[in-house]
Amino acid sequence: MTRGLAPILPLEFHKMGSFRRPRPRFMSSPVLSDLPRFQAARQALQLSSNSAWNSVQTAVINVFKGGGLQSNELYVLNENIRRLLKSELGSFITDYFQNQLLAKGLFFVEEKIKLCEGENRMEVLADVWDHFFTETLPTLQAIFYPVQGQELTIRQISLLGFRDLVLLKVKLGDLLLLAQSKLPSSIVQMLLILQPGGTPGSGPR
Repeated sequence: MTRGLAPILPLEFHKMGSFRRPRPRFMSSPVLSDLPRFQAARQALQLSSNSAWNSVQTAVINVFKGGGLQSNELYVLNENIRRLLKSELGSFITDYFQNQLLAKGLFFVEEKIKLCEGENRMEVLADVWDHFFTETLPTLQAIFYPVQGQELTIRQISLLGFRDLVLLKVKLGDLLLLAQSKLPSSIVQMLLILQPGGTPGSGPR
């Protein structure tokens, strides 16, 4: 059964679309067309200089590097996010997580996989997915628990990010073709979760 997944699922990844939302376009004036970009840059600058957000950012990157949260740190991070949500920067938190923190964190994941070659890369991918799905993802959900009511949840954004920023960049289709033996169970799980109709949109929470 697992062998049948190889020729189908990598192709399906490209049909799932992207979690990135299209930017609005204003054609009437070059000043108006630059306004959303200017506002986003201004908010990013404010957020990056905010001490509460810096504590969140440091914790998230540490999690992606394999670290954990210290005693009582989760409570402090949740309180910091709650305060940010009540400020003018609140609506920008999810976008910043998606476009900055997640991208940076998943870059470390991608590099770890790319350090290996051949069939060894499949084994590393299996280990990386296990850690991401059982450790990193639940911790990210816990950190950003106060962020509710968004179009996509932190869980969905993170899973889609893993698909787009890790799997598609390490050429999963080529890895599956190289796999001469039975696929590791964690790889099968990953394919089932990230395929269309899987966890990113409607799977286990």
